Parts: sequence; C-alpha cells; structure tokens
Amino acid sequence: MVLWRHGRTAWNLAGRVQGTSDIPLDDVGRQQARVAAEQLAMMRPARVLSSDLSRALETAQILGDLIGVEVETDVRFREMHFGAREGLTWHEAWQKFPEGLRAWVEGDETQIPGSETHQQAGERFAEGLREHLETGDDEVVVVVAHGGVLRAGACAFLGFHLAQWHLFGGLNNCSWSVLEESRHEEWARWRITEWNADSLPRPILSDDD
Repeated sequence: MVLWRHGRTAWNLAGRVQGTSDIPLDDVGRQQARVAAEQLAMMRPARVLSSDLSRALETAQILGDLIGVEVETDVRFREMHFGAREGLTWHEAWQKFPEGLRAWVEGDETQIPGSETHQQAGERFAEGLREHLETGDDEVVVVVAHGGVLRAGACAFLGFHLAQWHLFGGLNNCSWSVLEESRHEEWARWRITEWNADSLPRPILSDDD
C-alpha cells in the first residue's frame, strides 16, 4: 500500500494552512505529480484511491490516466480540518489565536474553533483504509491524500500509541510512504518499508527481514 501526498499548491508555497479548503495544484505541483506517477506506475497499482479535494484528486488522476485505472474517491481521506486556522500562516495564526495555538503545541488540539484533532483524523483515515482493503486481494493500492492525515492515518492504522505519532516526520509534496503486509504465518501484520520516499522500494539484502 502506497500512501502518496499530493503535489504542491500556492498555499503550500505561501505557508498557509489548507486543511479541508479546496486549493488546487499549482504548475509545479502538476509537474511533481507527473514525475512521481511515472515511478509509481512501475509498481503496477491495481487501485488508486483518493481524497475528493482537488489537489489530491488531480494528483491521483494523473496516475490513474497513466496506468488506465479509474480513481476511487473517499471523503475519509480528506486532510485534517484545521477550523479557523485554515488560510492563515503560522505567524498569523499565533497572532489571532495565541492561547489556542499555545494549547495546540502543548497537546490540546481542541482550542481552535472548528478544528479536528490528529486522533480524529487518523481514526477516520484508518477506518477508510481497512474498509477498502477488505475488498482487495494481494495487489498494490495507491492512496492519494494530504500530509497531516497521511501521517496520522498511518500511525492509527499501524496501531502506534498517540504519544508516539510525533516521532514520524511529515511528507514532502508528492513523496510517499509504503506499508507492506507481512506473510509470516506466525504473525501477520502491516509494517512500514518506506517513509517520505521519492524513489521505488528496493529489495532489502539483510538477515533482518
């Protein structure tokens, strides 16, 4: 399973929080998606799933068109809702919501009006993953979404405790992470084989499989 972040947008470049605001790709983002799609196509994905927000959907469609696969959308793969922070830079948000941002960096994400927490976003994303995986076989699935919800969703899906989520860094535009299901009979589980990558996975030559 490949978790792929969308290409760059004008708000990414300006440092503005996007969240569920529907901001399109810019020209650089479209080129990033085309280059990345050519690499991901080599993995022969059987399915391409996407957030319905345009920056993710356009990224997904570039891959879907390349490999001849219809893109499936799911609102559960949308970015976290950052509430009243959306459209603001980090500096602007601190000016407008000093107490709320102070609480947020200290671990209380409920003080910004209308905002969603990492846990809420991660759980809905993970729920979507599990549901879609139930309908698939042993195949490569690409999920196109957003930096915040991809990180939270991967941690929730893999069962990491919430306190450990901050140990995983963010994803660059059009980079991806790869989750692989182990086939050992004594323990079958998902694991991370790539994180924030922009090249295809390579066979691991090691005694530690």
